Amino acid sequence: MATGIVGEFLDLKAETDADVLAMQCGDFYEFFADDAELVADELDLSISQKSSHGSSYPMAGVPLSELTPYVNALVERGYRVAVADQYETDGGDHAREIVRVVTPGTVLETSDDDARYLAAVVRDEAADSDADGPYGLALADVTTGRFLATTVDDGSDLRAELYRFDPAEVLPGPRVRNDDGLLGAVREDLSGRVTAFDAEAFATGRARHAVREQFGRETTDSVGLDSELAVRAAGAVLSYVEETGAGVLASMTRLTAYGADDRVDVDATTQRNLEITETMRGDADGSLFDTVDHTVTAAGGRLLREWLTRPRRDRETLAARLDAVEALASAALARDRIREVLDDAYDLERLASRTTSGSAGARELLSVRDTLALLPDLADAVAGTPLDDSPAAAVLDRVDRERAADLREELAEALAEDPPKAKTGGGLLKEGYDEELDELIGRHESVKSWLDGLAEREKRRHGLSHVTVDRNKTDGYYIQVGKSVADRVPEGYREIKTLKNSKRFVTDELAEKEREVLRLEEARGELEYELFEALRERVAERAELLQDAGRAIAELDALASLATHAARRDWSRPELTEERRLDVEAGRHPVVEGTTDFVPNDLRLDAERGFLIVTGPNMSGKSTYMRQAALIQLLAQAGSFVPARAAEVGLVDGIYTRVGALDELAQGRSTFMVEMQELSNILHSATEDSLVILDEVGRGTATYDGISIAWAATEYLHNEVRARTLFATHYHELTTLADHLPRVANVHVAVDERDGEVTFLRTVRDGPTNRSYGVHVADLAGVPDPVVSRADEVLDRLREEKAIEARGSRSAGDGDGTGSGAGEVPGGGAGDTQQVVFDLSSGSFAGGDGDEGAAGTGGSASEGSRNGAESGSMAAGSGERAETAETAAPAAADRLDPETRAVIEELSDVDVAETPPVELLSRVQEWQERLD
Repeated sequence: MATGIVGEFLDLKAETDADVLAMQCGDFYEFFADDAELVADELDLSISQKSSHGSSYPMAGVPLSELTPYVNALVERGYRVAVADQYETDGGDHAREIVRVVTPGTVLETSDDDARYLAAVVRDEAADSDADGPYGLALADVTTGRFLATTVDDGSDLRAELYRFDPAEVLPGPRVRNDDGLLGAVREDLSGRVTAFDAEAFATGRARHAVREQFGRETTDSVGLDSELAVRAAGAVLSYVEETGAGVLASMTRLTAYGADDRVDVDATTQRNLEITETMRGDADGSLFDTVDHTVTAAGGRLLREWLTRPRRDRETLAARLDAVEALASAALARDRIREVLDDAYDLERLASRTTSGSAGARELLSVRDTLALLPDLADAVAGTPLDDSPAAAVLDRVDRERAADLREELAEALAEDPPKAKTGGGLLKEGYDEELDELIGRHESVKSWLDGLAEREKRRHGLSHVTVDRNKTDGYYIQVGKSVADRVPEGYREIKTLKNSKRFVTDELAEKEREVLRLEEARGELEYELFEALRERVAERAELLQDAGRAIAELDALASLATHAARRDWSRPELTEERRLDVEAGRHPVVEGTTDFVPNDLRLDAERGFLIVTGPNMSGKSTYMRQAALIQLLAQAGSFVPARAAEVGLVDGIYTRVGALDELAQGRSTFMVEMQELSNILHSATEDSLVILDEVGRGTATYDGISIAWAATEYLHNEVRARTLFATHYHELTTLADHLPRVANVHVAVDERDGEVTFLRTVRDGPTNRSYGVHVADLAGVPDPVVSRADEVLDRLREEKAIEARGSRSAGDGDGTGSGAGEVPGGGAGDTQQVVFDLSSGSFAGGDGDEGAAGTGGSASEGSRNGAESGSMAAGSGERAETAETAAPAAADRLDPETRAVIEELSDVDVAETPPVELLSRVQEWQERLD
């Protein structure tokens, strides 16, 4: 069993559930045993060995002053790191205790400008086990003191909120902790750590007490937080922050309740599909945020990201933002001056948090001073300009500039202009700040002056050359004399060390002066640090003032950023209307317009025209057209100008998208399953006040299944949900719905086809298209010419409903077409051809010899069905094609048994356009069973 330092380390480690312990040992923080090997591997530290009780333990260490970057690096990798500091006992010995546990959600010093949230999630233990929600959610950013709490209705909303805030750490309540499905989904969505925390912290009584102690007894009522679940989550966050020793509770001065009534539901899927903060590849570059972000401060960037990921429905707030953006966009000189001033601002919200935690040094307080000094400059930049009466000026008016000026003046009078990084070595405060400190500094400087002149005095007094006076940790102060004159030193010199070319001596007078300077240095350091701590405490007491100023700077920066982009890209102010409509004139995609010559397009969605079926070729711009509609809606409800000549925007309660999905096989979900789950979420969540974007539905399954699902979803969205909807599809059968459903209209992306050459015009026009131009896209993608040519030939034959030769292959070196090959056609030899015709009614190819399916069925039949359907609607063409197929292969029809013939006759009589999808599916299943 380990004793001594290693034993103490292992005992402390056993007291905490942290992954790693850093224990102070003099001037170093040491890691031992498994922890040493872990940090050496993660942080590339060198390992040595420490012996204890006959055993040897791995050991690694970092200097006292360099612990923070190492701890932050471990936390960034998801570890929880306990820190044990050393202190002196009454008996003069040293002991250690854990003073802090640094976790992903409670790290204070981070180089990342993004918000860093700690979240807690709780669910009612008494709720029905089969019910999904509701959930209480609390989020705190310990680096800024921001604190939010809310209630969400179900797991889908919870995941959307967690995805939106992307917390670095999540604390699941007892009921949530036991829900493997939800917890697995949360882990799948987030990169942060999920940490099990004391279940008692989520108890109603304890949580409510913690919230009242932190924010005041009446706060929950005054901010409208009447949900017990939200209070329980908030209480758990407070308990965790206190238990980990972050020391930032004092910076959490405001509890903000937010709810669904004020926000637009933009779920995780939609955020990914619209590439709001990162592209589909996971890159920040090329996202909406990256495009419109011209902020010059870290806090401004955080706020702008929040506006984009959490758009609002509060008309008054949005109008104020738009007024401010309009004023800033039109006042270019004032805007540029504001941004120039803001460029010198530090992150006051984070500085406030560091002052309350006691981790801010003199340089951080100087940053507070310098940033507060910018407030008058910002006011001057606004005064006397068109901004004077705008909401931009009102942002600054929310700050108590008189109190801010008093604090700035106090810091200016106290702090040295170039203080050292160390807090205890002196040099932090100005001369004249404190009389007692000035006296100590004067005495210290006097002794230092005596020491500085000692060498010259000794040379003159004793006629010595090569004399220096210096100091080190081993010898203290000493007089160093060259060996050539060392035998001439006076009797009072006591030799303490011999070097190669010199000797070191000390005198009684020098020893006394050394003791005096050490006493003065210690007294000066203690008094100066005591005064500095008192100053920092006074700054911490005004954390709310700093947060107000920091938020005002952030808001002004975010508004100026939106105005800058609007001016550069010629964006226009959207008109927010009470009507349910989205009417865009010459709209553009906010990201794509900056990378290509963009073709603007109009869009109209309203009460009479609320569902647009968008058809056109692949790569023609259908997805861009629909995404730009969603992004224009989102930007308007973020309070931004929009990329359009003009836009009339009715506010929505949610934006839902379903765009091409990827397989999630690790979670046991195929592309089609993901597609159907996303569709299900939209059909359950969207309302008549929502905007829905569907980019293909049903493409992941057989053609008839896919058409039926798309058809039924269209009817349901139109008749039941009544959301404003854009639906891009290659199922041209759906375009006939515009003739039967009053709010459905067709639009298509135009194509110019001349002399066999196809040009995508990127222009959206009313009406349906009649072709998909898939073969042309294959050509553009570089598919080999023989394949493209053959595809063109097959497509022409299918359109004309003529027989197609199914070409076989020849064995290598077989010139006469005999032998077998991989492409051999059933029923024929290698190299033979066989006449077949596609029969739409049976969904298969019929061979020229009367054998149905000779050339294969399944996927090829489905694709043939889809391409054949392009020349007419499903309702108008199916019976005629069946007759054509029978005429083309009479031998096959003659040999059909009576039951099969009866099924074909029934199928020929079906009017697909008039048959409800569910009934159609039922009849298809019945026919399949009869044919089997």
